[in-house]
Amino acid sequence: MDLFLILLALVAGACAPTQAGVNSQLRLVTKDPVLASLISFAVGTLALLAYSLVARIPWPAAKSFLVLPWWMWTGGFLGAFLVLVSVILAPKLGAATMLGFMVAGQMIASIVLDHYGWIGYEHHPTTLWRLLGASLLVVGVVIIKKF
Repeated sequence: MDLFLILLALVAGACAPTQAGVNSQLRLVTKDPVLASLISFAVGTLALLAYSLVARIPWPAAKSFLVLPWWMWTGGFLGAFLVLVSVILAPKLGAATMLGFMVAGQMIASIVLDHYGWIGYEHHPTTLWRLLGASLLVVGVVIIKKF
């Protein structure tokens, strides 16, 4: 496995609790988790737009968007839900417990997606070892929460 990709994944993972904390503080100012999430998404959208313009990334023809399967449009909704829930949960659960449960949920969903090869993932059958690994994550979260 490429070390750069592993480091990139670790840095991106570190962004999750940081983003949740920043957005939770933004919630204190806006007095609303939805508004705080909206501002976060707006800033992210502007950053991606600026990057795509500077990098001169070509856009596909508009008509190509009309033939996309319905589920390809859900990515933004899923991201918004994730950000909103993290804004609500971060001050209540703390960063470690919140992210621990989120990672456990991600692992469970990942095992299912891999097993069936859904939404473009390569097929990786569910094995006892994969299930044990996900179970150990859940146990780890319980230990973090308890202590």
